[in-house]
Amino acid sequence: MDNAADYSREGSRATEAAGLTVLGLETSCDETAASVVRLTADGEATVLSSVVHSQIDDHAAYGGVVPEIAARSHVEMIDGVTRRAMAEAGLGYDALDGVAATAGPGLVGGVMVGLSFGKAVALARDLPLMAVNHLEGHAVSARLGARVAYPFLLLLVSGGHCQLLEVRGVGDMTRLGTTIDDAAGEAFDKIAKALGLGYPGGPALEKLAATGDGSRYDLPRALLGRKDCDFSFSGLKTAASRLAQACETEQDKADLADAVQKAIARQLSERSDRAMRDYAERHDHRLLVVAGGVAANRTIRATLEATAEKNGFAFLAPPMAYCTDNAAMIALAGAERLQKGWTSDIDAAARPRWPLDEKSALADPAHKPGRKGAKA
Repeated sequence: MDNAADYSREGSRATEAAGLTVLGLETSCDETAASVVRLTADGEATVLSSVVHSQIDDHAAYGGVVPEIAARSHVEMIDGVTRRAMAEAGLGYDALDGVAATAGPGLVGGVMVGLSFGKAVALARDLPLMAVNHLEGHAVSARLGARVAYPFLLLLVSGGHCQLLEVRGVGDMTRLGTTIDDAAGEAFDKIAKALGLGYPGGPALEKLAATGDGSRYDLPRALLGRKDCDFSFSGLKTAASRLAQACETEQDKADLADAVQKAIARQLSERSDRAMRDYAERHDHRLLVVAGGVAANRTIRATLEATAEKNGFAFLAPPMAYCTDNAAMIALAGAERLQKGWTSDIDAAARPRWPLDEKSALADPAHKPGRKGAKA
């Protein structure tokens, strides 16, 4: 993807610097996060600090994230979280080369908080600003724990997103497949809620599934007749939620949880298998990176690792701390952009939606406008 419309290219000191130190800010959902990352000229990233304030307790009573509560918490926490990140890095603002902040996609009220704070720091300290796509942060997150060369195949799987992408570098990604309805993480959370597991649902369902036997339940498999790499989890979510209402014992719930986890892992594996076969026809460097919050699920990691091995791909997932939302990935994405001389105007807007591959999203939107179904 070429983000020339969103970023101005400036022949800044970044292109000549031996290394860059960037403050990253992340407020797209229910974590207020700040991090300082140093990126060397040869692409080695070092996380100097990473502070994440979780709002789980604030939203637990509602069984999900309440946007207004999330935005208010970001306002209250962003200054303190950033101060702590700078203190843990042992740096003052004069040691920074730039500021990176999530500008979308996400809950726009929260996005505005982090982006506005980042703009304030950039203006006060005369630093370049990088308005970063949250998904691009996930795309580069594996580079926080290892030396990862471009290009690679990425499965981005989280609460709000499920995509397969060919990643050639920041600002240069092609979408191979995406969810046409719900994301895998959303299915985890909604089914967990139906089982009465509370919030956040994904980790709770994984824990319960460890004692279950999913062979008891026959769950639907989506898009079997299609030869593309798209995903669909709405049918699974609906079917499992209905079965949850009939669960009478804790063992019933555990068995259903295991069936759900295996069904989601199977679909992710099937679509990734197709994408790897397509990718292998064009690239000799064969690496599957799995990023996003759902990448923390051990069953899904193991299933995808086996699929990668079958296709002759190396497998890599970020360290657990960088699978879920964090600011280190935003700082790294910003540093890589700054290294190229790509900076954002101070009037960069917060965006609730922001596809990584805008060309593919415009040419073949996953969610087409207009009414659907029998009433259409």
